[in-house]
Amino acid sequence: MPRYLSLIHVDERTAPADGPSPELMERMGALLEEITKAGVMLDTHGLTPTSEGTRITWSGGQLSYTDGPFTESKEVIGGYAIMQCKDKAEALEWSRRFLQVHEDYWTVTLELRQIVED
Repeated sequence: MPRYLSLIHVDERTAPADGPSPELMERMGALLEEITKAGVMLDTHGLTPTSEGTRITWSGGQLSYTDGPFTESKEVIGGYAIMQCKDKAEALEWSRRFLQVHEDYWTVTLELRQIVED
């Protein structure tokens, strides 16, 4: 069965300063339990804010390092999930459900891509 990577993009400028609400975390926990019991979820985690990250760039044969926050970024990757689904339609359905557990004031974009298998 194919594996899919979902990259969760959030706008750090509009995300709640206190993080996700307890209600969101409860709904998210229930969904993650369901998707894990279904044998679909292989791994998932949130990521620390960009203020704690470093970008490493290779250009012109040189490495450069930029510590966060990355002010030029409107949306950043706030988390990821790796799912194993029977097809893209199933992966899209789980992704839709993930997005819909968020309150209306969140702006979240999920990029879903199939993992290339060797």
